[in-house]
Amino acid sequence: MVSPFVRQVWTVSGVLLNMCGQGMLLSYSAVLLPALAAHDAQIQTDLDTNAWISSSVGVAGIPGFILSSYLMSRWGRRIAHALVILPGVLGWTLISFANNVSLLLIGRILGGVTAGATVGLGAVVIGEFTDPENRGMFLNLKTAAVCLGSTVVHILGHFLNWRLIALIALVPHIGALGIVCTWPESPAWLASRSLFQRAQKSFIWLRGDGEKAMNELEELIRAQKMNLAQPTTNNSFEDNMKEFVKKFLKKDFLKPLLIVIVAMMLLETSGRHIFPAYAIQIIGTIVGNKTQSFYYVLAIDLITTISATFSSVLVKLMKRRTLLFSTGYSSVVVLLCLCGILFLQSKGFISANYSWIPIGLFVIYFILANLGCAPIPLALLGEVFPMAHRSTGSCLAGIIMSVNVNLGLLLTPYMLVGLDVYGTFAVFALISAAFLLILYFVLPETKDRTLQEIEDYFNLGKFKDDEKVIGDHEGVKVKMLA
Repeated sequence: MVSPFVRQVWTVSGVLLNMCGQGMLLSYSAVLLPALAAHDAQIQTDLDTNAWISSSVGVAGIPGFILSSYLMSRWGRRIAHALVILPGVLGWTLISFANNVSLLLIGRILGGVTAGATVGLGAVVIGEFTDPENRGMFLNLKTAAVCLGSTVVHILGHFLNWRLIALIALVPHIGALGIVCTWPESPAWLASRSLFQRAQKSFIWLRGDGEKAMNELEELIRAQKMNLAQPTTNNSFEDNMKEFVKKFLKKDFLKPLLIVIVAMMLLETSGRHIFPAYAIQIIGTIVGNKTQSFYYVLAIDLITTISATFSSVLVKLMKRRTLLFSTGYSSVVVLLCLCGILFLQSKGFISANYSWIPIGLFVIYFILANLGCAPIPLALLGEVFPMAHRSTGSCLAGIIMSVNVNLGLLLTPYMLVGLDVYGTFAVFALISAAFLLILYFVLPETKDRTLQEIEDYFNLGKFKDDEKVIGDHEGVKVKMLA
């Protein structure tokens, strides 16, 4: 008899393989761009072209998020996830056989479509398929999977040709596609379509039939029956657009959207996408020896992958807010110290021979960033949006994320030239501190909460169990806020 936890692990593994593929896509620039810069390269490029080749995955994420939003709402999570993998498979194939810049760009764009589509969709799948106690762990493993993909590409890039690496990068997507085909459909999506018997069967397959799980299923079905009981009409396109605009006036849509947008900006300024793409260039600048930079990059990759994996353990032991803000502000302080040392080295006040100091601070920074600032924003995509707004909300948040990724990857080469490494990361540190401050005031604690409880929070402004009975006074129950 296969336990529900094993079934959840199997389901989540399909998402994690796609996240590993995304990490390979993001880090591929670190392998491809130096190869294109070689004097005997088959495809000749310049700085501007290289910047667009690297950043095009960010722009491509926008149609990816829109596509996944429509597909998961219209056809369900399982079919949507299978379909959005296909552009990535085609993209890597085109890159491997490309003989000009156009094919490279098309391949990167197709890969970006899959990357963008699977970010939000994968978070929704994990949120809806797993139990509250393990949901945070599984969501945080997405970041670990991205780090693992980055590490694999950096290692392969030291030994193999960029064309062969593109073919190897097909493996995670093909493996994920095979696993997705074995999934049941999401119980939440089935319930939203009045398919309650199928929803119950799918839920029990994933979560078992224990008392706690069945109570959650009852709450899910009750909430969806209430939503379905509301009168609906066949609206025109204009009416549908008005209804879409009205979402921005609803607090159960607006506040989660604000939280996720700020979180996505924090994710970008933490260097989650920027560093893997330009790791060899950044570390090479610091140590002054590009031939040795591979080993430093590899060490940082391995450490960040381990720390991102460890974050999945911490999120089961600690509250989300405690983990995010303690590691987040600590990482900002470390990064500012790093930038200060690099600045003093650039001015000759500290010998450049002590490159191990900034490298060590970089390691500490990425450990801290991958414990909180990188995984938790991605986890929020699968937690905070109510069922009625999940597709639209994840789509809009994804568009913002795609724009952030594109701008980050596009501007970073110019920032590294104009501001140097210390100036570039000082800007990122200060912006990260501001985003952390905003989240401190708007982010609720979601640890061990069901998705229905989180949805009720954004409707009521508090969790239902925030009022606890502390005693009786002359037969009258006395309550206080928890």
